[in-house]
Amino acid sequence: MFSIGDTVCYPLHGIGTIEAIEDRDVLGKTTTYYILRLINTKLTAMLPVDNAEAVGLRRIITPEECEKLFEYYRTTSPCLGSANWNQRYRENMEKLRTGNPETVIDVMLCLDKRNSIRTLSSGERKMLSNAKSILCTEIAVVLNKPIEEIEAMFDS
Repeated sequence: MFSIGDTVCYPLHGIGTIEAIEDRDVLGKTTTYYILRLINTKLTAMLPVDNAEAVGLRRIITPEECEKLFEYYRTTSPCLGSANWNQRYRENMEKLRTGNPETVIDVMLCLDKRNSIRTLSSGERKMLSNAKSILCTEIAVVLNKPIEEIEAMFDS
């Protein structure tokens, strides 16, 4: 269970801080919710505590894990994924839903490689942008660096 003030990663939504843990009555049933303030969008999200594990809510990575991620990014060969864009999109979306930083990097590498061969569809461009934004925001928060500096590290 998380506590108020914890910084967490909410897959597909980004990095946020748990601002409160509240009981809310919804449709006659009382449920406990994490109230998250998302860093990138400044939006507030309510997530039932009982669903946190199922949606992949996790603590942010450590500085040591950041270094491992940069090494993983440098040494992993990108795959192109399925030739069918619809199937590839679904596969990449499933990877992003896990919230695992290494699978997010796999999606970034795959889409970057595919983009170097042929222009991505608008959906895949948005997916690449979101994946990079979520990962770079997390690393920037962990290393206390500007997000632009982290993005430049991935771009170089």
